[in-house]
Amino acid sequence: MKTANLLIGLGLCAMLMPLAPETWANPPSWAPAHGWRKKNDPEYRGYTGRQWSDDYGVSTGRCNREAVATALGGVIGGALGSVVGKGDGRTVAIIVGSVLGAAIGNRIGRDLDNADRGCLGHALELGEANRPVTWLNPDNGLNYTVTPLDGFSADGYKCRNYTLGIRGKGVNESKKERACLASDGAWQPYHSER
Repeated sequence: MKTANLLIGLGLCAMLMPLAPETWANPPSWAPAHGWRKKNDPEYRGYTGRQWSDDYGVSTGRCNREAVATALGGVIGGALGSVVGKGDGRTVAIIVGSVLGAAIGNRIGRDLDNADRGCLGHALELGEANRPVTWLNPDNGLNYTVTPLDGFSADGYKCRNYTLGIRGKGVNESKKERACLASDGAWQPYHSER
């Protein structure tokens, strides 16, 4: 009986072997692609349905802050949302406005620069629910972790809950926040009185 089962098992393996290389060539949808997506599917489709040419490491859980800073270049202030939100200039999703609640404090909010806002916005756009995205700001020594959560709609805008953790230099804070994608293409903090 054992020999018969072994022969049947070997026969099934022999029949399935020709399928194996093709089946194993692409990662399953739930597994990290480790470069496969960048090579074979260069358009990253975000939470809001937009396509992006680069995920800046968000899909691996580590935002490439330096690449985000380079992509944003000298863009500052209010122009940030309009530049990255439309047409060919849409290279990085960003979050504008005050993203840190009073519990975390103004000092840390001032330390959040455009590259950090880019990592945060791109994580909201391309990050999977409940999968943390981290980065270090070498200028202020703070480590950031954003974990995109569930989505919701508010007044016709696509929105997302997330947690933001900040660690380093005597800071150890975490706060649940909400943001919505504004019409200019930038993520903005959600306020219920919108």
